[in-house]
Parts: sequence; C-alpha cells; structure tokens
Amino acid sequence: MKSTASQFKKSAGMALVNPDLQRAMGFIRGGFVKNRQAALARLPEFDELRRSARGIKEHTLQNLDFYLEAFEKRVQANGGHVHWASTPEDARNIVVGICKRAGAKRVTKGKSMVGEEIAINEALESAGFEPVETDLGEYIIQLAKEPPSHIIAPAVHKTKNQITELFHEHHVRYGYTERQTDVPALVDEARKVLREKFLSAEVGITGANFLVAETGSTVIVTNEGNGDLTNTLPRVHIVTAGIEKVVPTREDVSTLLRVLARSATGQEMSVYTTFSTGPRRKDDLDGPSEFHVVLLDNGRSQMLGNEFHEMLRCIRCGACMNHCPVYQGIGGHAYGWVYVGPMGSVLTPLMVGLDQAGDLPNACTLNGRCQEVCPMGIGLPGMLRQLRRRQYQNRQSSRTSRAALAAWSFFARRPRLYRRVMGAAVVSLAWLARGRGRFRHMLLAGGWTSVRDLPAPQGSSFQNQWRKRRQAGSHE
Repeated sequence: MKSTASQFKKSAGMALVNPDLQRAMGFIRGGFVKNRQAALARLPEFDELRRSARGIKEHTLQNLDFYLEAFEKRVQANGGHVHWASTPEDARNIVVGICKRAGAKRVTKGKSMVGEEIAINEALESAGFEPVETDLGEYIIQLAKEPPSHIIAPAVHKTKNQITELFHEHHVRYGYTERQTDVPALVDEARKVLREKFLSAEVGITGANFLVAETGSTVIVTNEGNGDLTNTLPRVHIVTAGIEKVVPTREDVSTLLRVLARSATGQEMSVYTTFSTGPRRKDDLDGPSEFHVVLLDNGRSQMLGNEFHEMLRCIRCGACMNHCPVYQGIGGHAYGWVYVGPMGSVLTPLMVGLDQAGDLPNACTLNGRCQEVCPMGIGLPGMLRQLRRRQYQNRQSSRTSRAALAAWSFFARRPRLYRRVMGAAVVSLAWLARGRGRFRHMLLAGGWTSVRDLPAPQGSSFQNQWRKRRQAGSHE
C-alpha cells in the first residue's frame, strides 16, 4: 500500500465534513469504548494481567534472537518452512514465489496487517493471481478498492447503506440481484459468495497474532472463522508476521489472549482462537500439505533498545485508536497508510519516513488516553514527542513552526521575562476582545479561527491567578 501520509491535513479536513464517515465513526465511540469498559469492570485483576503481559513481551524482546531461532527450529521440526524477509519487497517476492511453485491461480486471505504493510494483494495481482479477502471487513474494502481504516474493524468507516450498494454492484454477476438492507442478509450473501472461493483456492494466507517458540505454532484470533477455512482448505498455507510477534510458551499466549480481546472489542475471548502447527500429518483429517512462515523485519530490529523500543510490545488491539479523539473525528484513511491512530502516528514515520509523515506526530493532542488504555502500557505520547523533537532537529518542520518554537524557548528559559511578556499579552488580548470574550479572526491563528471562535483571556495569566488563589488560601 502506497503511503499518502503527506496529505494528512487535506485528508483530515475532508473527513471532518464527510457526514457518512461521521455517522459510521459513532460506532467507535458507542461500541468499542463502552464494551471495553464493561469487560474490564468484570475482571478486577485486569491491571495485574496487564503487568504480566507487558513482562512477557519485554522478556521476549530482550531475548528476541533466541526465541526467533527456537521458533524456526520447531517449525522445521514440524515439517514447515521459515523465510526471513528484511524488507517488504523481500516478503512479496517470497510469497509470490511460493504461489508460483504451487501452481496457484486463486489465493484466499485472512486479515493480516503485515499483508497490508507489504502490499501483498497488489503483488499477487501483478503476478497473475486472484487474491480474495475472506474477513468480512477486508472483503468489503477490497470490493471498494480502499485500504483498511481500523486494525480490527477494517470497514468501520462504511455505513450499512454503502455496503448494500457495494454488494449489489459486485454480486449481481453471482446471481444476487436483490438489494439486501439488513445486516444478517448482507452477511449471508457474502458468505455464499465466498464459499466457492474457499473451496477453489490453492493457497491460503493468514497473519498471526502470536508465534509460539515452544511449539512452532502460529496463532490467529477471529470472530468469523474465516481464518480456519483459509489455513485448512488450500494445499498451501502461508503465514506473514512481524518478528516481534514471537512469545516463549503457550501459557504466555494464554495471558496475552486475556488482555487482547478485552482491549480490542470488549469480549472476554474472541470467538475463534486457532493454533496452526506445521502441515497436515498422516492421521490429520484436514490441513495444508505445505506450511510456510514469512517473518518480516522492515525496521523492527532497528527499534530494539532505542527510544521506540516500546512500540514492539504492541499486540495490535486497536484500543489506542478507539479512545483517540483525533481518530474518532477523522477515521483511519486520513493517516494515509496501513497503521492509523496513535500507534500509526508512531509507526508510519518510522517505516515510511518522517519526511513523508511529519504531520502525524503533530496531530496528537498528547492527552495521554492512548497510553492509559494500552494493555501493554506503551508510552505513545512520549514517542510522539520524540518524533517531533527529531523532526525539529532535522529541520523537517516548517520555518514558521521552528521560529515559533525558538521564540518560545527563548522566553521559557527566562522565567521572569516570560511572566512579564505573557502577562502583557494576556492583558492586551483581553482589551482587544472588549468584553466579547472571543475572537472570530486572529493573525497567525487562522487554523483555529477558520472553523471556531478563539476564547479570549480573562485579563490575567494563569500563573497570576494561581498565585493569588494560593495567597488567599494561606490567609484563611
């Protein structure tokens, strides 16, 4: 998927005035957020579980080479193959090569963020294969020729009416001529269309929520069961995963699963949790004859031990974006790449370049809700500030913003001068407001006043008001 993160400001502006998108995004505020709160209320030990899960991931990252090698040995012992990909291009070439050797024509896919990261659908189509998304949300956006707008709900930006029209447009050729307007009927229609795709595919590609070093197993969690059909019906099963997905044992997976679903959708557990361990054995009733795991680096190893190390703990639950006021307002497409919301505002600049995604770290309000709800306790606000600092040091920010920061820094290092200048500015602005209490237009504040009024100061700086209140309290 080609990044359009450089168009963030324009895309965000369009999203804010898109009535269909704003209606659809209401599901985030009224669904995922409330469901998570209810799920956590039913589990008093959630914070203890979160600390345990964080410890598991940290231990694994500190010994990542050991556990990756252990995972590879177990996969090979089970009859599978492990492929190492440094870049998205390497991963694409590996997957396409496996499909060619399998003589495939059709490839079914379960939801995989790494698949989006390496743009595998485009690569498969260019090589003459037919990739078919089988997750309902991914299937919807594939028909719409759009990227996902959420990690766990790729089509959350679509309304029911939009999906009705989309299915009607694409399913007529399969004999479905009647527009379906209720959700169960839409799901049933998609299921019937996809059934033949499942049965005729030669290769199935899934992602992995976890890789188990102890057994060489890959783990996926789904609510639809499409992942099971994707990894058992075709002759060849390919798993694409980032190197940070490995964990030591099945017991560790159990701990992580308990925080994953609650943080993501508010469920105690996802409906399906599937462990895949190598190709079909002699006495197995089903399963693939070939099993391949493609492990992607794409900059992840460079994050180990540096200021962005915490990002490798991410289990892709989506809690940070569900609680982000910016994401709730503009949806995922405005971010311009695979990863969206707060975690995307960190990952996208690291993976596609800060020069291409410099607006993302600056879009955050730094309210801290993302870190508060993250099951892995990832310090996203701190990493966003670090990206802003790097951007400033590399002179990648605008001259205006650099000049403003330099001026603020000059005064901030001189507290007495800062208080005098700010005091004078507050008094002047209060006088200019002349009792109106707001400004409809202001020089250098057009980004704010073009869509809302700017509140006027009340005639005294915060520091002065605080000092007076403290003095008044000491005399009581």
